[in-house]
Amino acid sequence: MSFNDRIISEFRENGGVVGGFFRDATLLLLHTTGARTGKARVTPLVYARDGDRFVVAASKAGADEHPDWLYNVRANPEVTIEVGAERLAARATILASGSRRDELYAKLIDVLDSFAGYEEKAGRTIPVLVLEPLREAT
Repeated sequence: MSFNDRIISEFRENGGVVGGFFRDATLLLLHTTGARTGKARVTPLVYARDGDRFVVAASKAGADEHPDWLYNVRANPEVTIEVGAERLAARATILASGSRRDELYAKLIDVLDSFAGYEEKAGRTIPVLVLEPLREAT
């Protein structure tokens, strides 16, 4: 079982609460559709709130390349998110630069201070995604 699979399992077993590295962070599960394969994918991500929207970063823990799920979102911005025991349909908007992106990235640093060093480590500007809930998913 992969690291992400363990986090997803723990998240679902405990109503969105996980321990370990993420014990003090807010976590959601992002459901995307593979850009090339069309397969369903699920990724656990730390999030911050911006009103009724959810904010995540394509940080890949400071890797020098974008995570695969970002390409899926670019191709298919209609996503589903699991937050706690809730499942919501959402539309993702990618902010790759600008003051609004910077403001939202700062919110993520407030949630998990590891984000503070990710951009320097990565040598890239990390895109921020705003997930706007549309309606309850079925």
